[in-house]
Amino acid sequence: MTTQVQAPGRLLPPPVLLLLLLTLPATGSDPVLCFSRYEESGKCKDLLGGGVSVEDCCLNAAYGFQKQGSGLCQPCRSSQWSSWSVWAPCSVSCSEGSQLRHRRCVGMDGHCPEKVAPGTLEWQGQACEDQPCCPEMGGWSDWGPWKPCSVSCSKGVRIRQRACNRPAPKCGGRCPGEAQESEVCDTQQICPTHGAWAAWGPWSPCSGSCQGGPHAVVETRSRTCSAPEPSKHPPGNACPGSAYEQRGCTGLPPCPVAGGWGPWGPVNPCPVTCGLGQTLERRTCDRPVPQHGGPFCVGDAVRTHICNTATPCPVDGVWGDWGEWSICTRRNIKSISCEEIPGQQTRSRNCLGRKFDGHRCVGIQQDIRHCYNIQRCVLKGSWSEWSTWGLCTPPCGPNPTRTRQRLCNASLPKFSPTVSMVEGQGEKNVTFWGKPRPLCEELQGQRLVVEEKRPCLHAPACKDPEEKP
Repeated sequence: MTTQVQAPGRLLPPPVLLLLLLTLPATGSDPVLCFSRYEESGKCKDLLGGGVSVEDCCLNAAYGFQKQGSGLCQPCRSSQWSSWSVWAPCSVSCSEGSQLRHRRCVGMDGHCPEKVAPGTLEWQGQACEDQPCCPEMGGWSDWGPWKPCSVSCSKGVRIRQRACNRPAPKCGGRCPGEAQESEVCDTQQICPTHGAWAAWGPWSPCSGSCQGGPHAVVETRSRTCSAPEPSKHPPGNACPGSAYEQRGCTGLPPCPVAGGWGPWGPVNPCPVTCGLGQTLERRTCDRPVPQHGGPFCVGDAVRTHICNTATPCPVDGVWGDWGEWSICTRRNIKSISCEEIPGQQTRSRNCLGRKFDGHRCVGIQQDIRHCYNIQRCVLKGSWSEWSTWGLCTPPCGPNPTRTRQRLCNASLPKFSPTVSMVEGQGEKNVTFWGKPRPLCEELQGQRLVVEEKRPCLHAPACKDPEEKP
């Protein structure tokens, strides 16, 4: 079943899948960067160091590695699909367009489902619409009257305005140009000149030669109200504030002492029992300790080293997908097809990837259920409503399209939904199994499926996000 996806701006049909066989080159024995954590977003975290082989790094299946010069982080575990990327922006900003997202098959060995090789990209495309209409430009009204001058003396500025309404813009459009213009205006009046301070003069010598005496040791400086002086006709404002300033004199500070590193301490034991780990070495800035504002020691107080236990880490098993249900049969009865005779069927799954004494899979390996066999049984059918629009296919090819359908669905027989197989064990649910042959009245010349197609507009190109431009 396909889940409908929310595209930016508007809900549109769910995406379509396409495999692009962009398989990454084999890792080989080239040294790599080794990380102690691989996140499902495809990012490597907590760098252990570089210059190690993939085989040593992946002694721990929870680790990840990255080739020199590559932005792609790969996990050490068996191959699995990464999480889907976020949807790319819509290919157009208005009206209907298309958008893409992708995921990648990543891992050390094996294949993703359907025998997809590691490194392969899988794409999804869908229709999108950020806004239903495109902007239309508007037109300006006539200019309004000039407003009063901005000042009451000398020269200033006055403005006038106009409105964007002949016609008004649509769907986020605008009018070209400005809604306001200005020009110089002259009041024919003289403005007063207000006083402003000139720059401060130099500090005077200190009033004493030492500190701690009966009088505070200070130095002073002054300034004049002359840049410019205030006018008399018309009268201008005097300078605000004081014409004099003083401050206390301070003695010479003690000489600064720069810090020096002590020796490196012992190397910590390797903190892991399998795979690669990271040990620490520390030193202290105490030979001497920095004093009186002297600089701190230059360099790192801690340095790290990679340690290798040369022991593989346990890898827990994970259940593979359930296999298909077996044919619905009943012992000692040749055929129960199309009859209200309950049978049984089984399915199984395998515990995959367990290595180096990792935990076994938890749960059952085989599943059993009761069933009615309706394989190829002729049953009365009815037409479904239209499905939602499907994904754009092919998402990376020319002229992608999307499809919706109406299906002729079989009406299931009114058999008992439960059955008691063994006395005292209660009722068991019974499931219908098989593909019946539904009979519907002809619709648009078809008896089983009616299909309608529509093109996906403005489809963007598919490009591997790890490729450098």
